[in-house]
Amino acid sequence: YVLMSKSGYFRRALLKSMDVELPSTFPGGSQTFQWIVLFMYDYPLPMDPFNLSAIRCAAEVLEMYENYCSGNLCEQSDLYLNQVVLQHWADTLIVLQKSQTLQPWCETLLIVSRCIESLAFMACMEVLDPERRGQEPVITFSLVAGRRWNCEAAKEISGKHLWIKDLIAIPFGHFQRIIGSMRRQGMEEKFVSTMIMFYANKWVLSKKTHQFWEITAEKNSQDVVNHKISVILQGVVDLLPIDQKSRNIIPVGFLLSLLSRSLKIHSANDVKKKLQHLIASLLHLAQLDELLFPEKGGRSISSSPEVEAMKKVFVISITSFTNPSTFFTVSKLWDLYLSRLAVDPDLSASSFMAFVEIIPISARQNHDHLYRATDTFLL
Repeated sequence: YVLMSKSGYFRRALLKSMDVELPSTFPGGSQTFQWIVLFMYDYPLPMDPFNLSAIRCAAEVLEMYENYCSGNLCEQSDLYLNQVVLQHWADTLIVLQKSQTLQPWCETLLIVSRCIESLAFMACMEVLDPERRGQEPVITFSLVAGRRWNCEAAKEISGKHLWIKDLIAIPFGHFQRIIGSMRRQGMEEKFVSTMIMFYANKWVLSKKTHQFWEITAEKNSQDVVNHKISVILQGVVDLLPIDQKSRNIIPVGFLLSLLSRSLKIHSANDVKKKLQHLIASLLHLAQLDELLFPEKGGRSISSSPEVEAMKKVFVISITSFTNPSTFFTVSKLWDLYLSRLAVDPDLSASSFMAFVEIIPISARQNHDHLYRATDTFLL
C-alpha cells in the first residue's frame, strides 16, 4: 500500500501483478531505489548534491507526483534543488557533474539548464558586484596584448580565481551553454571572452592536457587526441565574438596560437578560414614574434603550412583595411616577417619574389624593411 500511495508507477504495476521489476535503466540503480524506499516509509531521506540528480530522476520515473501524495518526492527534490543547491556555487557544480550520467532525464527535467543558469548568474555576480570586484578584480587579457601567447602564464592567471578554474574544467557542451547564459545576463564581453580564452588555453593549447589524453587513449592515441582538440577548437572559435568592437578584446597572439594549433591537428578548413579572417582584422596590432614561423627541421619555407597561413592572413588584411595608417603598419609587419624568412638558404629567388609581391607597392610607406629583407636573402 505504501508504494502505491506515493508512486503512480507502482500503483499501475501492482494492480496487474505483485511481482514488479524496475526498469533496467532505472536512474542511479539499486542505491537510489533504497533512498526512495526510505522516503516512501517516511524515514529521513539523506538528500545532498551528490545524490539529488539521481533521486529526482528516479522520482520522475516512479511518477511520485503531488496528485498521489502532498509533499511527494518530485516536489521535495525540486525544492531542495532550487532553494538549497542553486544558491551555492560548489553544490551546483556537483549536481551538474552528476547529471552527466543521468541523461536524458536531467535535460528533460531542466536540472542541467537550471544549474547552467545559476552558475552563469553567480559568475556575473563575481564581476558585477562592486564589493567582490574591489577585493580581487577579475583579470582580462588586455595586459598580455602584444606578447606571444604563453600557456603557463594564462594558466597561472586563471588559477587566481577559483570560480574561473571551476568553469574551465566543465565539459565543453555545458561550458558553451554557460557562456551563452552569461551574455544573456549582461556580463561584459571582455569578461566573457576571457573565460573562452582560459578554456581554450586549458583544452586546446596546453601540451600537458594533450599528453594526458594521449596516455589515457586506448588506441590511435594521436588521432583520438587530435579529434578531441578539433571538436573543442571548433566550438571555441564559434564562441568568439564576431563584431569588430568586441573582437578587439581578444589578443591577436591568442588567435595566432589557435591557428597554429589548428594547423598541427589538421582542423577543418572552415575553422582555419575563420581564424585567418579574425587575425586579419587585428593584424595591425600584432608583433613580429607572435606570427607563425616554419618549424625547425620541417618543410621548406615555400611549402610550410605556417607560412602559407600567414600569406593568406596578410592578403585578407591588406585587401580589407582602408585606413592608410593601418595599411602601412601591416605592410611593415610583412616586410619584417619576410626578413626572418629570408635567412633560409633553401628559399629560391622566385619564392622570395612571390613573398615580396604579396604586398602591393602602394601599400608600403617606405621600403626600408624590404631592403633589409632583400639584403638578408642575398647574403
